[in-house]
Amino acid sequence: MKKLFALTLAIGLFCFSEWPVLAQDQPTQQPTAEELEKQKAEREKNAYRLLDQVIDEAQSLRLTENRVRVQINAADMLWEQNQGRARSLFSMAADGVAELGRNQATTVNRRGVPIQGINRNVVGPPNFRSFQLRQELVLTAARHDAALAYQLLAATKPPASAQNTADQRGPRAQITSEENLEQTLLARIAALDPKLAAQNAEQMMEKGQLPRTLPEVINQLRRQDPDAAEKLADKTVKRIQSANILTNSDAGTLAQVLLIPGPRQPAGEGTNQAATAQSQGRAPVLEQSAYVELLSSVIDAALKVTPSAQNNQRGPGNQRRVQIGPGGTRQNRGPQQPTDAQIEQANARRLLVGLQSALPIIDQYLPGKGPLVRQKMAEMGLANNSPLNLAQTFSALQGNPTADALVQAAASAPRQMQSRLYQQAAFKALDEGDTERARQIATDHLQDRARDVVMQRIDLREIAKKSEGARFEEIRQAVARLQSDNEKIDLLIQVANEAQKSDPKLAIQLLEEAKQMTSRRATGYEHFEQQLKVAHAFAMVDPARSFDVLEPGISQLNELLAAAAVLSGFEINMFRDGEMALQGGNGLTATLNRYGQELALLAQSDFERSETLAGRFEFPEPRIMTRLSIVQGLLGVRPSGPTRINVLGNRGENFVIRQD
Repeated sequence: MKKLFALTLAIGLFCFSEWPVLAQDQPTQQPTAEELEKQKAEREKNAYRLLDQVIDEAQSLRLTENRVRVQINAADMLWEQNQGRARSLFSMAADGVAELGRNQATTVNRRGVPIQGINRNVVGPPNFRSFQLRQELVLTAARHDAALAYQLLAATKPPASAQNTADQRGPRAQITSEENLEQTLLARIAALDPKLAAQNAEQMMEKGQLPRTLPEVINQLRRQDPDAAEKLADKTVKRIQSANILTNSDAGTLAQVLLIPGPRQPAGEGTNQAATAQSQGRAPVLEQSAYVELLSSVIDAALKVTPSAQNNQRGPGNQRRVQIGPGGTRQNRGPQQPTDAQIEQANARRLLVGLQSALPIIDQYLPGKGPLVRQKMAEMGLANNSPLNLAQTFSALQGNPTADALVQAAASAPRQMQSRLYQQAAFKALDEGDTERARQIATDHLQDRARDVVMQRIDLREIAKKSEGARFEEIRQAVARLQSDNEKIDLLIQVANEAQKSDPKLAIQLLEEAKQMTSRRATGYEHFEQQLKVAHAFAMVDPARSFDVLEPGISQLNELLAAAAVLSGFEINMFRDGEMALQGGNGLTATLNRYGQELALLAQSDFERSETLAGRFEFPEPRIMTRLSIVQGLLGVRPSGPTRINVLGNRGENFVIRQD
């Protein structure tokens, strides 16, 4: 009996002593659905508590635009949790925007576009800040409630004396920034309430406007009511045809937007080759009959261009009148207004340029007009590879083109662009995990420095792939052969990422090496960015070390902010009335935003420490910015911000008011 007890005890002790080793071999237990739900609830609780703190702290901000920006973001994040409070915040923000619009004089250029400050360190003129905030307010509200968005649009409309008026040279020669905002809102509303968007679009057409965002409205409406969508599409085509495309730039622009994706294919049929070549990531809008009818009208208008229009090298509206002043001096009298004939010729040329990439589809649906279009292009000197055509030809590659798509584009591109496209194709092949394909592209199509850059990256990728069996010293030697710190840090991070699963110890060792390279006082924004890269990489394997990387940078940013406040008005204008603008076009504000993004990521695993580091900013403005980022990260909310809005000139140029 004693022997049996002793044997049982020995077996038990053996099993107990071996348990930790056996446990290591077991796969990590995944959290249950209930545990995930609890984690989500905890994140939301922390996020809304921190958001309340941000809203309270923002009340002490002196700059109206700062308070408005916080109110817009807070309302956006509160919508799902407390719609009543969110509406109140949107209303308060609208009051602030309206106040800015009343109090600030509007300055526009001759095209009716708000003028931005030339110096990137300058926050920008008052009128532009007001326009930008109004845009953010309206488009953010449009994410949640279409009717509310239109209410805010009306409530914040600037006085007539302050509105941007177009310099009209012919019927509907230009679009004002006000109309641009209405058209952008129309597209945003279409996704939320297609029928309301369609109703508003028809009202705009009744007023003589032809919104360039109508195709989005039609396609969104088609998902809900196909018959109504077809009626709106037919009405749109008729409106375009009833207008003079050569004098009405809105009509010409909308026609081109409708034609670019090609015609809609009948149900059950595959997309034909010509339509595929036309597609630029937009869904076709018009049925075949309406499409061919509109295409024919555009061709007829484009064929009216004559070679004599090329003699005006400055373009209509850009010729300058010269007057002989006292003493025979030449005085510049400003731009000369173009004649109606010049406007028509400029628009006809623009339409002809747009038809270059449509030649395959013209041959398919209007074969009799294909030769006429080619003949006119030859007369005008518009080769298929002209720079004007490239903007349309290669816009199809903007989404997420494959390596093969880039190679095909490079083959037909002008010689001066081929090297860059082939290099992008090789890098894309690397991203797709096809090292041999990248090497082949570089060998067959690249030369000298361009080929060396690709080959070097291929070598780095090979080292990263072999990281599991590589010794630390071998990797250090490979890093030492690189020239710049950026290249060295990028390689260390890349190899560390590859080694995370197979050798976590090596990954941390490599990141520590990168940390040593960045653990110095930054002497430029590039150094801050290097530290942020390392912190981001650590967040994946050891968040605690990521905080250690970020903390010294916050201390230095406090010093830089204090210096900027002292220099404000002398060398840099980040502060007005002693307060920093929450959004500004300068490196310091951009760096602060980057710190907010990293702390938002870290807050997923350690909210308390992220909040503590955010509190280390001594100025209230960066504290608010960072805490807003953390809340947005915890709630998974996309930050509200300015949207790209273009103003089309009378010759079809794009004048960008703002781009993210």
